[in-house]
Amino acid sequence: MQNEITLNPIGFLQSNIKQRYETPRQGVLAKESNAVIHLNPKNNFEQAVKDLDGFDRIWIIYQFHLNKNWKPLVTPPRHTRKKVGVFATRATYRPNQIGLSCVKLDKVDGLKIYISESDILDGSPILDIKPYLPYSDSFPNVKTGWAKSGLENIYRVIFDEKARRIADKLLVEETVNLLSYARVQLEFNPVDTTRKRITQLTGKSGKENQFVLAYQKWRINYTVDGETKKVFINNITTKRIKTK
Repeated sequence: MQNEITLNPIGFLQSNIKQRYETPRQGVLAKESNAVIHLNPKNNFEQAVKDLDGFDRIWIIYQFHLNKNWKPLVTPPRHTRKKVGVFATRATYRPNQIGLSCVKLDKVDGLKIYISESDILDGSPILDIKPYLPYSDSFPNVKTGWAKSGLENIYRVIFDEKARRIADKLLVEETVNLLSYARVQLEFNPVDTTRKRITQLTGKSGKENQFVLAYQKWRINYTVDGETKKVFINNITTKRIKTK
């Protein structure tokens, strides 16, 4: 048996998703994500992408280049608190660091492939590209084990003007993308205080729906409207908050 396989990247991804904490659960949830695949020159890839622009979606095979180790058991970010086998998840901690994402194809321009609805990190080596075919790639009625869709419980995360200004400033000055971080962390189960990063504010009556999401020294203050499935980000501070 062959014990070693050599893979040469065909290109690299340029994206506004730069840190692992910014990565959406699935690319289809990243409606505002835009990225460009830069194919390597002098490989006849201009010919390889011929007729690719006739497809709405494509599969991207790439490397989880920031992961240096793998784990046989992982804890999924939602659905369950129980560890499951890594092969039963889409977690990044895989033996061969290989990722697979179905993304929206926006445009092909020479050696540049413009995509959206992507969950691939900036700088990821691209290994291969294949077209998405609904008749062979979609099986909507199959069993999905422990993983339920949960899309009916997704929350819309809304930043007010003040919080967005602060987040935009931090992105420029400290390269910290709290906009993406908050969306990823709060689009599901935003009131789950069993998660280490979420705490509920104490205080006067009527404040039961006010929470704080922590990331390093920053605190993201937000409220939750369970009826409309909306999370409202109203402030970002660096002060520690008194919690229950």
